[in-house]
Amino acid sequence: MLTVPDLQTGDLKKTYWSPKRVARMAIFVALSAAGALIKIPSPTGTVALDSCPGYFSGISFGWLEGAIVAAIGHLFTAATTGFPLSVPMHLIIAVQMGVFAAAFWWVNKRVNLVAAVIVATLLNGVVCAFTVLPIGGMGMVISMLLPLIVGSAVNIIIAAVAYKIVKDSDMI
Repeated sequence: MLTVPDLQTGDLKKTYWSPKRVARMAIFVALSAAGALIKIPSPTGTVALDSCPGYFSGISFGWLEGAIVAAIGHLFTAATTGFPLSVPMHLIIAVQMGVFAAAFWWVNKRVNLVAAVIVATLLNGVVCAFTVLPIGGMGMVISMLLPLIVGSAVNIIIAAVAYKIVKDSDMI
């Protein structure tokens, strides 16, 4: 296990939270914030291109990085619309986004990229739609299905194509 560097003893072991990793995550969080401003029309206004950097980060650099970036990205989107489903509900959705980014990474590692795109799109598009069931009932779920599926597909396909291009260029 990696430990915190101890400058007094000269221990130079790296931690998970290395400056390089934190800087990379900050860049992807900033991209998520920019993507949060590109909306896909939906009843809540919270469907946007915020999760693409989280999915890309997850599949490229590991599930935890992707989960953190995707979760924070959702919070940016929710903040730009005034947290229409309530702060606690958007925190739940942010955790879900993190789990979905981790699932995208996991399915890609275990099966392949196409299966990962399909699974992550269904999780983000369908499962997230049912998250609003306690607040808005089945009418809200149905009204959110199409925008969430479209938004999920766009975010995930962009992330997958970018990953494929970058991976084939041996940059990661």
